[in-house]
Amino acid sequence: QLQVAESGGGLVHPGGSLRLSCAASGIIFSITTMAWYRQAPGKQRELVARITWRRSTNYADSVKGRFTISRDNAKNTVDLQMNSLKPDDTAVYSCNTDPPVSDWGQGTQVTVSS
Repeated sequence: QLQVAESGGGLVHPGGSLRLSCAASGIIFSITTMAWYRQAPGKQRELVARITWRRSTNYADSVKGRFTISRDNAKNTVDLQMNSLKPDDTAVYSCNTDPPVSDWGQGTQVTVSS
């Protein structure tokens, strides 16, 4: 039974940075592919970044070069460093496995606005 808890969201100006963190439990974390997803107003949820147990990473084209996903198996956490944020990055960010198996929780709100 996977449970996740996201944190780190907030309000930032365009060009700013945020670091999101996801704490996971109920899985064999070290061999599980984890991912960050987001859902913007009026849009479908999309996969933003993923990281496998082999440490391979993939990113949506819209965030390549700006976002970095990482994991700490000792802490069962997966982080998302977000730089050069744009208004289009505004969304609720959630973590889950890839493919997702947990219920979608509240996530953490990221708002990029001047």
